Amino acid sequence: SDAIFNVEENAGLVHEVVVALQNSRHQGIHKVKTRREVRGGGAKPFRQKGTGRARQGSSREPHMRGGGTVHGPVPRSYRQNVPKQVRRQALCCVLSSRARNERLAVVQGMNFDVVKAKPVADMVNCVSKEGRRTLLVTADYDNTLLLSSRNIARVTVRTAAEVNALDVMLAAR
Repeated sequence: SDAIFNVEENAGLVHEVVVALQNSRHQGIHKVKTRREVRGGGAKPFRQKGTGRARQGSSREPHMRGGGTVHGPVPRSYRQNVPKQVRRQALCCVLSSRARNERLAVVQGMNFDVVKAKPVADMVNCVSKEGRRTLLVTADYDNTLLLSSRNIARVTVRTAAEVNALDVMLAAR
């Protein structure tokens, strides 16, 4: 329908949604130890006076070798909340753009009875150019298609409920 495939482009909206989707894929499990988490450093490294060196209280200070890190990365969530309507609008913008540039194909009656990669690979080669990323969107969850396509390079399978603007953008490169 025109509500999906005839939407004017909004690059800012699409960019916002794609960045939010990429950020939500970011695990954010990076971590370094601070002064208090590094083992050791209980006693003074050397005496206070008479060495000719600067006074030191611990060998785990940030400027010492083996010491803790100041203001280092800690685990955090990179998730950004994007309203559902905005995500849908961005998906419609991307689909409209692909339809205008004739980089969208609709295949009906895609039925695979056995789990084999060859029929799926042949169908993908007929629909898209060689070496191009392809996104297959199904109406419902199809285990046979999912298992058949998982070993084919550059092919992604999503249901209509799971597809998002980032999937379409990556597939249409």
